[in-house]
This record gives sequence, structure tokens and C-alpha cells, in this order.
Amino acid sequence: MEGLSLDIENQIADVFKLQQNAVVRMRNSSAKYRIQQLKRLKQYILDHEKDILEAMYKDFKKPASEVLLAEIFGIKHEIDQIINSLSDWMKPKSVSNPLFLTGTSSFIQYESKGLSLILSPWNYPLNLCINPLALSIAAGNTVILKPSELTPNVSHFIKQMIIHLFDKSEVYVFEGESHVASALLKLKFDHIFFTGSPAIGKKVMEAASKHLISVTLELGGKSPAIVHESVDLSVTAKKIIWGKFFNNGQTCIAPDYLFVHSSIFESFLEALKTEIIHMYGETIADYSKSNSYARIVNERHFQRLMHLLEDAIVKGAKKFFGGENNPSDNLLMPTLLTNVTEDMQVMIDEIFGPILPIMPFHHVEELVEYFKDKDKPLAFYIFSKDKEFDQFLLQNTSSGTAVINDSLIQFGHPNLPFGGVNHSGIGKTSGYFGFLEFSNQKSVIRQRTNLMQMIYPPYTIKVRWMIEKMVKWL
Repeated sequence: MEGLSLDIENQIADVFKLQQNAVVRMRNSSAKYRIQQLKRLKQYILDHEKDILEAMYKDFKKPASEVLLAEIFGIKHEIDQIINSLSDWMKPKSVSNPLFLTGTSSFIQYESKGLSLILSPWNYPLNLCINPLALSIAAGNTVILKPSELTPNVSHFIKQMIIHLFDKSEVYVFEGESHVASALLKLKFDHIFFTGSPAIGKKVMEAASKHLISVTLELGGKSPAIVHESVDLSVTAKKIIWGKFFNNGQTCIAPDYLFVHSSIFESFLEALKTEIIHMYGETIADYSKSNSYARIVNERHFQRLMHLLEDAIVKGAKKFFGGENNPSDNLLMPTLLTNVTEDMQVMIDEIFGPILPIMPFHHVEELVEYFKDKDKPLAFYIFSKDKEFDQFLLQNTSSGTAVINDSLIQFGHPNLPFGGVNHSGIGKTSGYFGFLEFSNQKSVIRQRTNLMQMIYPPYTIKVRWMIEKMVKWL
């Protein structure tokens, strides 16, 4: 495996073999056994809250409140849902039979896919690693995890936790740079769960195709938010600012750009500015000492965002608010851009940071025209009190998820599938839908009376007559 030390190469091969040998045992494990594993996982995280907060702060000064909400509570909520429902999820589900299969019983049996690989990102480095792990365990898989190297302190915490809680034949973690992920992707897993950018998602899918491995790709894209003239300006601005700048905009479902009805455009800009100042501050000094504002994860991503901003300004965009920065701290203030055009990189690339382009619109039809040639986003946000407006947009656009009058709240809803469509992702997760993603839904038919033998060859006149009646009446 090119780029790997012989020691790591041997470790990967050894763990992979161990987990292959454990696949049948884990597939046949009881709901009780899987639930015990999940309870221990949850309790470890709750017991080590202080360590998690410290690791997140070291990696990118993530505010403690955001860690508690998006990371620890998000994991606890997902695991609790699994624990409460797993016994029912695992039961075979009977289905009805068509008339021509009278005399049979049919059911769906849920079996693990086998050996799963989870490649997790840096933006929510604990949640987006542990929640897929919990779902894979729930489905009875063995699991190899590869957390992001961009958040090394959290990745190290995950490694130590997994070593403490699990036998390596069931769950194991490999840390390291991208060449470790590349080496893992050469192996014949039974399922791969990847969260990250569409560009890397394509590489994961290409690698999986060589072994025809099923994949779940949780990607992203440019998720729009639409503001109708009927909204309460202050309330709507508050929701958008929270959704956009939570985790410093480094959220796959954050609003990426904003369309505001022309009749309220100027007043809504002022409302957005007011909410930014209220939540985070007005000057770069405020942000430097704020305990509510995360940093860009590293210098490379900071420079990427600065290039997006500079390109937009050169091409005519205007900074309505923000833009101040401190490169030594990877700090960029929330930035509102107006006068943006489609040729700017900020309107082409997924931003994944604290820059929000804002454009006016006049009629809903022009929005539909704008979106029809764009990649389908992971999220689509509508802020409106006009139900006809909402419904028109829902019916004439496509996205992985949609939210009316709020942002971010769709993630982790236990009874809704979460995931993208085409460019923004493949497959669904969260709760039962995540359990299904890591499971093979095997159809089983048990025959008691074989009525079909009446139409076996030889195809006599009588048999032909019976088949014709089946075609006509059944």
C-alpha cells in the first residue's frame, strides 16, 4: 500500500482479516448484545464530556455550547433512539402475498451487510463519526473507522475510546493522513459510509465501484435560502444567522446563499446585521475574545475562504458587513456580500465558511428558472407565511431535505430520512433509515402449497388457458 509504513500496512491487513472472520458472529448477535455496546458507547461519551470539550477547542476553538448541542446531545439522541427501537427494527417484517402466490408466506429479514468502513469529516468530528458507528453496530456490522486528520485531538480521543470499549475484531480506528483512507478504500468492504465534499465523494464511489461495494455518501453542495416578503424580518434574520454561522459556517446543511424578495431587501440586510452583532459582536476584537464563535479549521481552509472573498470583491461584490480577519488565528468575521453574480467563485463553490452572498428576487418563477440547471442541494430553506409560495417551490425544485421557516433542524430528526440527492449525496441516514442503510433487506418466501405447478410445462391448451386468465384477472 503506497505511502504507508510496513507497520501500518500490516495492522490494516490484520484488523481487516479479524473483522472479516467476525462478520457472521456479529450478524447473528442479539439486539441485547448490540444495545449493551451502544449503552457503553454513550456512557463513555457522557463521562468524558470535559475531554471532548478540550479536544474540540484545541482543534478549532469550537464553542463549548455548540459541542454540547451538536456533538454530545446529537450522539446521545441518536443512540437513545436506536436503543429504544432496535428490537423492533431487527424483527422480520411480514408482507402480504399476491393472489397467484396463495399458499406462501413472505417476509423481509434484516441482516448486516458485513464489514463496514466509515470515513468521517472534520467539521463535526465526533458526531459524524460516532452516529454512523452506532447505526452500523445496530445493524450488526463490524466497523473500521477513519476519522479526519484535520482534527487530530478529537481523532485521538475517538481512537482511545474505541480501544477501551471494543475488541478490534468488532470495531477499530485507523488515524492518519489521506493515504490511510486511500489504502482502506482498496479493500473489499461490504459497505462504505462517507461524509465529506462531493469531490472526495466521487473518489470514494470510484474506489467502491471496483468491488461493487454499496455506499452511503453524505455530501453537501450549495444550499439556498429563500426569504418571502411576508416574513417577520427580525425572527427570520435570527434563524438564518444562527443556521449560517453555527460552527462558523462549516456545516454541510448551512444556508450557502440567500435570495430575498426585492421589496424587503434593504431592510432585511439591516436585520441580518443586527442579529450578527447581537449574537457574536461588531468588531474583530469582539470575535477574538468571543466564546460563541468557532475558528476556520486550519490555514488552508482560511486561505481558501479569503480567495473566495477576494475574487468576489474584484468582480464587483460589495461587503455589507464583516470581512475583517486575523490570519494568525484562522479568524474570519461573518461576512454579508451583496451585488454578487454567478461568475464569482463564491457562487460556484460550496462556501463552507462564514460568507453569505445575498441577492434580490422579484418573482418565484425566476427562482425556479435559476435552480433548474443547478446541482441538487442537500438542503433547501424557505422562509415564508405564504403556503402557496412554499408549495410552488417544493414542487418545482429538488433537494435532499427541505425546511420551511427554520434552518438546520432537519438533521437528526429520528423519523425523517437525512441525506442528499445526486450531487449532494447517495443514500439516507438517521434512525431507522440509517439502520436500513447498513442492512441488507433480504426477501424470504416460504412455500406451503405450490399452486404455480399448474402452469408448468408442457404448455397444453389447458395450461395456456390458465395463463391467459392469470394475465387478464390477476
